[in-house]
Amino acid sequence: VQLQASGGGLVQAGDSLGLSCAASGRTFSKYHMGWFRQAPGKEREFVAAISWSGAYTNYADSVKGRFTISRDNAKNTVYLQLNSLKPEDTAVYYCALATALSKLSREYGYWGQGTLVTVSS
Repeated sequence: VQLQASGGGLVQAGDSLGLSCAASGRTFSKYHMGWFRQAPGKEREFVAAISWSGAYTNYADSVKGRFTISRDNAKNTVYLQLNSLKPEDTAVYYCALATALSKLSREYGYWGQGTLVTVSS
């Protein structure tokens, strides 16, 4: 399976940004999807996850109420809408695919290449 993340960029604090992750090579609709991020010098951390049907979502406390994960199985794409961005949201954002809805990176077997989000103050 291949995952291609896109949509990152340089924005100011308070701005919004939309990330996309297109999947190919597997039956996308059978798998749960997640977004993780890694800031410079820090460990990769969970951001959000969505079940295969889109009925269930999980968010990290740090982004709850600001970020929204969604998916379109017809387009084999998962999205992450980032609102009210803060400088501490600066990181490389990765999408990933899993067979279990989880906050743990080890549960995700396939990863995209990452897209950089930079939030200036």
